[in-house]
Amino acid sequence: MSAAGWMLVAAPVAALVLLTALLRPRAAGVVAPHRLGVVRAALLTGVFAVLTVEVLGALDALTLPAFALAWLIFIAGVTVAVGRRRDPAAPRAAVAGSRRAVLVGATVGGPPADDPTLGAASGPPPADAPALPATTVRAGVAALLTGWADRLTHFRRTATRGERLLAGTVLAVVLIELVVALLAEPNNFDSQTYHLPKVEHWVAQGSLEFWPTAIHRQVTIPPGAEYLLLHLRLFTGGDALHNLVQWAAGIGCLLAATRITAQLGGGRRAQLVTAFLLATTPMVALQATSTQTDLVAAAWAACAATLVLDGLRRRAGLTDALALGAATGLTALTKTSGLIAVGPLLLLWGLAQLRLARRPAGAAPEDPAGVTPDRAGRAPGGFSPDPTTGPTDRPGPTGARQVARTVGGSLLVLLVAATVVGPFLARETAEFGHPLGPPRLRESIPMERHDPAAVLVNALRIGHTAFDTPLAPLRAGTASAIMDGSRAVGVDPQDRAITFGREVFPVPAWYPDEDRVAFPLAGALALVGAAVALARPRRISPGRAGTLRAYAGVVVGAVVLHTAMIKWQPWGNRLLLYALVLAVPLAGLWVDAVLRRRAGAGRRSVAAGLVVTVLATSALAGVLALSYGFPRRLVGAGSVFTTAEWDTRFLRRPQWADEFRWAASAVRASDARRIGLVQQNDNWEYPWWLLLRDDDGRSPELVALQSVLPDRPPADPTSVDAIVCTGPRTECARLVPAGWTIEYRDHVGYALPPTR
Repeated sequence: MSAAGWMLVAAPVAALVLLTALLRPRAAGVVAPHRLGVVRAALLTGVFAVLTVEVLGALDALTLPAFALAWLIFIAGVTVAVGRRRDPAAPRAAVAGSRRAVLVGATVGGPPADDPTLGAASGPPPADAPALPATTVRAGVAALLTGWADRLTHFRRTATRGERLLAGTVLAVVLIELVVALLAEPNNFDSQTYHLPKVEHWVAQGSLEFWPTAIHRQVTIPPGAEYLLLHLRLFTGGDALHNLVQWAAGIGCLLAATRITAQLGGGRRAQLVTAFLLATTPMVALQATSTQTDLVAAAWAACAATLVLDGLRRRAGLTDALALGAATGLTALTKTSGLIAVGPLLLLWGLAQLRLARRPAGAAPEDPAGVTPDRAGRAPGGFSPDPTTGPTDRPGPTGARQVARTVGGSLLVLLVAATVVGPFLARETAEFGHPLGPPRLRESIPMERHDPAAVLVNALRIGHTAFDTPLAPLRAGTASAIMDGSRAVGVDPQDRAITFGREVFPVPAWYPDEDRVAFPLAGALALVGAAVALARPRRISPGRAGTLRAYAGVVVGAVVLHTAMIKWQPWGNRLLLYALVLAVPLAGLWVDAVLRRRAGAGRRSVAAGLVVTVLATSALAGVLALSYGFPRRLVGAGSVFTTAEWDTRFLRRPQWADEFRWAASAVRASDARRIGLVQQNDNWEYPWWLLLRDDDGRSPELVALQSVLPDRPPADPTSVDAIVCTGPRTECARLVPAGWTIEYRDHVGYALPPTR
């Protein structure tokens, strides 16, 4: 990659840092303000990346110069905005001195009062302590970095040994994932079939227009994550950094989930437990080094959740509505299943906003359970009335006018979401007559039966796969009980109406494979945490009981909806990843409550021992997933340190590696320019884009000789210079023109015209 390419790769990172400095709230009492700034910045950067693809795609300008210009303009605009954000009433020196005084006082007497990230807040900062302004870009970014450094320093001084161990483990896991993500070539099965080929098609044709293909998922599956990959593909000219999209999404999940924990009343230890459980969950650890899309969808859904929780206690402003709309749209554009959780969250947000609209402006906030803040404006958990703008003493609109503003804010959320996902849905509707794609897509994954018995059986099978363990007798016994119970209520456990494709329940899911690994520890703790949050929320969070119960209800409702809407499949655990990320904060809160419980020394010792055992087991599972997980691992056969690039790409199907190279070499030797593709719906297309690329890096001209898109006919076989095939030889032979020579091995073949 050229020096210019590296500079362009740095553009999204620079934008994120600058936007965090710009969008971080300055008012006192904000719940984890730095993390809120990161959430807002990530959403704005994501929306910009998506709309850039949509606009340039409509102009047939998906090219490196166009993307470079777009990012330069974006960075320039953000830089100007950061430079203009200032507080004219506070000279820089006075502000810096005030800031130091606040930090010194916090270090001596407790954690900084404006961020419960580091523990329970000791109260808002002095009223005369001005917020740190960003008078220049340098000052703004320096303020952001200084804030993080201050909190890190405070953490090192005040953290217990256990908290340091939790934080150190999370940091180690994240850094190891980064190493794997950088060293390993993309080798996810679905990425070889449709995630990465769609990116290559966009680059080759310079637009988002659909193309003839035998693999319908290349055009029917929402492309949000692939839009992000497209930027990296154009910047670098290859896929060396593709894994970093999901790695960054994993960081986003950690930040959003820990902020949710803080919003629900959790202190530093609860947040660290949340991060620890999430980071060491094998599914998260493995997907963070992959080109799958589930972690990206989970990150956007978690951003929506933390924004919704802000809206339960204060009226939303323009920034809140825009951010929530962005999170909704990005979730829908990445993986529509994420809307199963985002939808109920939006409903909760809307109801809370309507309730707040009926309260006089400036009134003290109230927890949904009826907990009123104290005289300082803080609820028992230590939070101020308005975490973005601070206390509101000015009179504001009330009654019908305020309700109208709330309705307008809700419509704005939907409008922003539609702006993000609408262009893709419009193309789907124009192509297939339905925004959700062709009938084969709408019928293959969603449930086709919704009677209570069928939903119950589907839920039990999904739960069995999600909580699978290496204990084979346990797996066999519970699976047998589920199948016997299914027949007892008149439901075939393999009914195609509730089972994806031709798959057969049960399947082992305990092995650390990125596509199907179970999460029994994190899942069980989240289940217990949700049950306690619903039944006895004050036991977990006395100052946030109502908010906690409402949030737990939404998470449980989302899981129930998922089991009623999505068929069981062997890879269903990754489809549940968004729900797991939203549920783990409940586990962190419950574990922290167990450790806090004031009981006899014996009981406290037993509880602590159980908690330590579970956390240690979770850490072991995470370490094993990174060390021996599939298809990217640190040690053993297939290690990222010892396996060649091409072999790494084919770890899923090592027997195909030489066959693809053999066929590609023959086609390249023939000087073919226009090459036809013969393949089936689940075959690998991406290797052809790599092997048949021109020496100067330009994309090959690959055209499909089959098409499942009714209005897009395939290319005529006689119009190509060569044909490459995957799958059965008979299908290849059927499409090869008469007189051509076919050469075939086990899975891969090619055909060339007669020599003239």
